[in-house]
Parts: sequence; C-alpha cells; structure tokens
Amino acid sequence: MWGKSFAAALLAPLLAVALVGLAALLSSNQQRDTLPALLLFFPVLVALMAAAFHFKSGLRAWLWMGGATLAGFGLLIALKASGLVRIAA
Repeated sequence: MWGKSFAAALLAPLLAVALVGLAALLSSNQQRDTLPALLLFFPVLVALMAAAFHFKSGLRAWLWMGGATLAGFGLLIALKASGLVRIAA
C-alpha cells in the first residue's frame, strides 16, 4: 500500500503535468485553449492518483506511471525540439 501511495503522491502530479502540457501544446489555438487545459489539471491529477491504487502492487504502479511520465515528457521535449509545434507567445 505504501508503494502505491508514494506512486500516487510523486508520479501522478508529474504525469498530470505531462498530459495537460501535451494537450495544451497540441491544441490548434493555444491562446484560446491553454486556460481550459490548465483548469483540467486538478481533475486529471485526482484521476491519476486514484488510478495508482488500481494496480496490483506498488511496483506495477511505479513502473507503469513512471514509464508513462517518461514517455510524456519525452514526447513533449521531442515535439518542441523538432520544431513540429511552437509555443504561442
């Protein structure tokens, strides 16, 4: 149970940032869609924290959520570095 709790407390916020960041970055009109995407952060965070407790063990929660977090931030970095998307100023 402690493993799941720490995965929920430490990995869920990072994964929520990555998911909401991808949603905001990939929107067609960033100036219009950024604020609604940021408002979705808290419900996404709560859903991910609850999802951490659905894994059979703490190790599985850490592996799946950690892998998803690394993939999300890797995709964010790759999209920005490749120039496929730009951040609206």
